[in-house]
Amino acid sequence: MREGSEVALFMYGLLAAGGSTATELIVGSLLGLAAGIAVTALTYLGLVAIPQRRLFAVTTGLISLLAAGLAAQAVLFLQQAGVLTMLSQTAWDTSAILSDTSLFGRVLHTLIGYSDQPSVLQVVAYCVTLAVIVVLTKTIGSRRAPAAKARQATPG
Repeated sequence: MREGSEVALFMYGLLAAGGSTATELIVGSLLGLAAGIAVTALTYLGLVAIPQRRLFAVTTGLISLLAAGLAAQAVLFLQQAGVLTMLSQTAWDTSAILSDTSLFGRVLHTLIGYSDQPSVLQVVAYCVTLAVIVVLTKTIGSRRAPAAKARQATPG
């Protein structure tokens, strides 16, 4: 509902500013709606076609990388604030190869926490976060597997 009201206000603003005619706004809105429906349908059909086990494995991996990146970013903020001072030396410098201010660097920073000059503590936080997630995922997954098999074995 909020998104719809924002679109309506935006379209009204365009119409009131005189930059577009009502016909152009209606045609543009219908084309945008059709494009949105097409993208939604393709996304749905694509997700339905992917086996659930693979889909969840990929999303779990991506979320794990995102969480590790957030942990490393939190360490950076604490180091910049002077709260954490240990292991603050630069682990490596890949800014000549891929700067985190470039478009691709920003995308990687957002998705997986890429930094072209991370501190040693950031790298440690990243690796520890990933290790904890992997261990917990394997531990919880191994506990659920026997329970799932037991449920399938019982008639009912």
